[in-house]
Amino acid sequence: MAHTVRDKDKLLKRVKRAIGQVEAVKRALEDEDDCGDIMRLISAARGAMNSLMAEVVEGHIREHMVDPDRRPTSSEARAAQQLIDVVKGYVR
Repeated sequence: MAHTVRDKDKLLKRVKRAIGQVEAVKRALEDEDDCGDIMRLISAARGAMNSLMAEVVEGHIREHMVDPDRRPTSSEARAAQQLIDVVKGYVR
């Protein structure tokens, strides 16, 4: 089973959170809120999308790059974790 199918509920919750944050940006623009407030809302929406991307990339690495049907060597597991950590740090 693909990781996006297995993690579907968790990923959809992240998507719904991101949608809510983008809608907050839209409301703030419609209400002509202060640009500082709008920028904070945009930053939060971007963070939500980055977190979603990090989740999907992590699943991809664990499912498709490190063969889940055999135990990865400790160096493979370490390399996979290092890559995951770099991606998460980059998107945050």
